[in-house]
Amino acid sequence: MGAAHSHEDLEICTSDEEEYEEYEERRDDGEEEDKFEDSRDDTLDPSSSGGRRLLRPKPPSSSLDDVDAKLRALKLKYTSTTTPPPSSTQNSARLFRYINGNTPKAKWITAEKSTAYCFVKTSRVNEDEEDEDEDENRDSETEWWVLKVGSKIREKVSDEMQLKAYKDQRRVDFVARGVWALKFATTEDFAAYVNSYENCLFENNHGVELNEASKAKIFGKDFIGWANPEAADDSMWEDADDILLKSPESSAATPVRDTQDLTEAFEEATSEGIHSLALGALDNSFLVGDSGIQVFKNMRQGIQGKGVCVNFEGGGFGGRAHSAQPRKALLMRAETNMLLMSPMSQNRGIHQLDIETGKVISEWKFEKDGVDISMSDITNDGKGAQLDPSASTFLGLDNNRLCRWDMRDRYGMVQDLAAASAPVLNWQQGHQFSRGTNFQCFATTGDGSIVVGSLDGKIRLYSSNTMRQAKTAFPGLGAPVTHVDATYDGKWIVGTTDTYLIVICTLFTDKAGKTKTGFEGRMGNKIAAPRLLKLRPLDAHLAGSNNKFRNAQFSWVTEDGKQERHVVATVGKFSVIWNFQQVKNGSHECYHDQEGLKKCYCYKIVLRNESIVDSRFMNDNFAISGSPEAPLVIATPMKVSSFSLSSKR
Repeated sequence: MGAAHSHEDLEICTSDEEEYEEYEERRDDGEEEDKFEDSRDDTLDPSSSGGRRLLRPKPPSSSLDDVDAKLRALKLKYTSTTTPPPSSTQNSARLFRYINGNTPKAKWITAEKSTAYCFVKTSRVNEDEEDEDEDENRDSETEWWVLKVGSKIREKVSDEMQLKAYKDQRRVDFVARGVWALKFATTEDFAAYVNSYENCLFENNHGVELNEASKAKIFGKDFIGWANPEAADDSMWEDADDILLKSPESSAATPVRDTQDLTEAFEEATSEGIHSLALGALDNSFLVGDSGIQVFKNMRQGIQGKGVCVNFEGGGFGGRAHSAQPRKALLMRAETNMLLMSPMSQNRGIHQLDIETGKVISEWKFEKDGVDISMSDITNDGKGAQLDPSASTFLGLDNNRLCRWDMRDRYGMVQDLAAASAPVLNWQQGHQFSRGTNFQCFATTGDGSIVVGSLDGKIRLYSSNTMRQAKTAFPGLGAPVTHVDATYDGKWIVGTTDTYLIVICTLFTDKAGKTKTGFEGRMGNKIAAPRLLKLRPLDAHLAGSNNKFRNAQFSWVTEDGKQERHVVATVGKFSVIWNFQQVKNGSHECYHDQEGLKKCYCYKIVLRNESIVDSRFMNDNFAISGSPEAPLVIATPMKVSSFSLSSKR
């Protein structure tokens, strides 16, 4: 189960095409069957909303009109077989289905040789929903664009469909309780389908029709390149890449044309209920589980258990029993201390654990102006802050708060754990926003700048000096951002959504001609369009219907001048790795014949036999000679594995 693999894009089988040609020949020799109106006779009405296609039927022959008129003149009673026109225009294509999943027998089969499809706006995604009082409730219900393909598919148009277009094959693949493909007769039909799909997706995601006014409202004039990527200034992607290739450290950069293999070095069982991974950059790393914290030794091949565990109950945790495991573990003070954040349900603050003694040396609660407040997340002041032996501050986040906490007692007194009340953390810096921020996640750069992701998909950049106002606020693409990370130098951001990762270049040129990042100043209107990292439809389906992207992160660098080489994310039983150098390369083969935002589908997958808790690269210091990256550590509830990455021409 430890081998890495990547699915190649599979073309429709030649045998299927031959089978279809034989079928057409049989039709020509036999009786004529009912025919679908060929979609190549359709025209796209540019004034229609939502990208709907309007069908222009051919006029009926006069002979048929005469016969029909004579029959009606006889006033015969017969049941009309004329089908009423559909509410939305139906077009035809050939439908394929992918069967047998990730097995040697996997293949494409023809589901329907000619089938009708259309986009319909409705409040009912499923056909079996009740029709009663539909008209009365229509005004109060939210309507969505839905894709209907024959009698087999009725699916809400969304990012969950993971649609991937193949222009050279006039084909689109997508997920709808299975993996499907539609193949079109002409390039025009293919382009019209993709255009209609994108229009429907935009309206479903943003709640407004796709037009220039709505794009300007959602993205703003400075980010119009995000809505029209073809017009965006992507020079910063290429310039940053050139800077990397010309830098003294470029010899350590991942060559674009290299192929990379992952080899499993270690795998060992852990205590049950592992739910958090805290990697160290020095001697040790830690797994946090239901019963306690397991200690692992950092090695150049990965991490290996030391047989040491700090129990949460009894004397190992300050003599205090805990009814629930912490939800976040944060290393501090040269990795000799660990902050353990209480579960959200308890909201009791944090515990400060001395790793060398295995004892809790202090318990803290969050308070501002004498009032207890909650924190949804905590993180270090900077990428390498956990290595600072004297660090006493850390950052906190809630849905409308961004702040820095100080553990030093304002009176210079050592807290006594026997005291009834827990000490209070000092609110050193920050801002409590009135409303509308909906913060979800955050991360820091090497110099302490802060990136924050929000429920509305916005990503905000704050300098290390102030948290009151964001220097730059990137608009959302329609999906909540659940996790963010930044490179050490702050030039790149990766945000995690349920169905894709968004990579943002923060570089811009100011009025004086100086290159800066969006953490340092307002970026203006010359902003590069982001790039998306996505799964192919088959992999998205194999990952599971309820599995979502989680915790996308760059490889871990804690020194100036070094470059992150990979991005890793978790989805279900998959750990997915992208070569970051390829992502930045605008001429990469993935981007050929693409329209809209560039999407990278070149990745490697590590499959585990249970859902993955977390997957991260070790600190760059543990990269061995000849390897393009430090080992990858993957934790599941029952096991932890280490993989080495090798590179070959």
